[in-house]
Amino acid sequence: MLSSTTEDYLKVIWALSEWSEDPVTIGSLARSLGLAPSSVSETIKRLASQGLVDHEPYRGIRLSERGEAAAVTMIRRHRVLETYLVRVFGYTWDEVHDEAEALEHGASDRLIDVMASALGNPAVDPHGDPIPRADGSLPECPEHVISLAELAPGREAEIVRVSDAAPELLRWCEKSGLTLGAQVRVTDVIAAAQLLEVAVATAPEPLTLSLAAAGSIWVR
Repeated sequence: MLSSTTEDYLKVIWALSEWSEDPVTIGSLARSLGLAPSSVSETIKRLASQGLVDHEPYRGIRLSERGEAAAVTMIRRHRVLETYLVRVFGYTWDEVHDEAEALEHGASDRLIDVMASALGNPAVDPHGDPIPRADGSLPECPEHVISLAELAPGREAEIVRVSDAAPELLRWCEKSGLTLGAQVRVTDVIAAAQLLEVAVATAPEPLTLSLAAAGSIWVR
């Protein structure tokens, strides 16, 4: 049985690779976990000795087959819990991440399967992230997904994912109408200020947001 610390590491390594092709490094993992790089480095050495990860200099950290299976199990638990908290208990999408973090290590696979079934086995969580199936497979993801920061001016798109890394961004997106399914169009790019102006179908006036914030919103 894996410790909760090991489960957290494997889950975060998997999540960092989900929407990015950049290698997972000690630095990026330390930032995501809020830990010192030296501490993360020691833990990665331990996980490598257990056959859960492979770590080669300049090639990043990669999950082994066993490590990936454990990571996907944790991702499924986390995202089913988030979805249940929103749909059944009325949590908002900016509140559920920390709650799911606290609950996921004690939840059995059977409980998660029952919760998923009660929800109709949803394909995505409240933020648009795909929920792995009980057998570890992933539902089909939308094709041609890019970040809002990459959307060409004048082109319309639909929001399919908003990163849950920053609750304050989720609250602002909710207030501004930048939620899943919303239709958006980039009306202007202010490169010198690193800003985007975005028209939202449900908003009377265009919104201005930073390119960094736009990079956390995914559209198709």
